[in-house]
Amino acid sequence: QVQLVESGGGLVQAGGSLRLSCAASGRTFSSGGMGWFRQAPGKEREFVAAIRWSGGSTHYADSVKGRFSISRDNAKNPVYLQMNSLKPEDTAVYYCAASLWGTAQAMAVMTPDYWGQGTQVTVSS
Repeated sequence: QVQLVESGGGLVQAGGSLRLSCAASGRTFSSGGMGWFRQAPGKEREFVAAIRWSGGSTHYADSVKGRFSISRDNAKNPVYLQMNSLKPEDTAVYYCAASLWGTAQAMAVMTPDYWGQGTQVTVSS
């Protein structure tokens, strides 16, 4: 059983920054990767960013490219999402996710194998 625990959400003014962390327990990942999704009120959950364990390749949604950065430490755990130049439209519950296979690009379109419980990010104007 895998557990993903997010931390780092909160309230920030537009233009500010936040860093989310996701720690995985229960198994180590040698393939696939981890990513972040978000869901705003009244909207569907959407892909934000992903990083592949092997090689560390990354992939981002167009809406966050250039502002957000996903990374991992050398031990692959935890995974971070650095969010800069935040906008009110970035307000959402952010979910960490893990997939047992696939590329970072694939995580944008496939259903992850595991989800975290979510952390609220609110950006005020």
